[in-house]
Amino acid sequence: MLDSFLNQQYAYIIMGKENVKTESTNLEQYAQLLGSRLRAIRLERKLSQETVSQQAGISTFTYRKLEYGESNPGTPANPRLKTLMNLSHVFDIDLKELLP
Repeated sequence: MLDSFLNQQYAYIIMGKENVKTESTNLEQYAQLLGSRLRAIRLERKLSQETVSQQAGISTFTYRKLEYGESNPGTPANPRLKTLMNLSHVFDIDLKELLP
């Protein structure tokens, strides 16, 4: 009986870790898609990263990291809602059009 209980707990822990790993992978993929979208829109409008970042009220370094889909090396980008709203304003598009 105890062995069965421990096996169930172990399985739950393993499944929990897999779920966290899957969520992390999904966030990384989403961050990459968002970065690609930002870059495509910026290039389509013939704007520099510096111009976009200044108009959005963020540093050029931060904007570049968003286009790369990361915030720190190995960490997916997770921009604030205000930043996303400012970027959609700079690009003159709805927020839902900016998001992948």
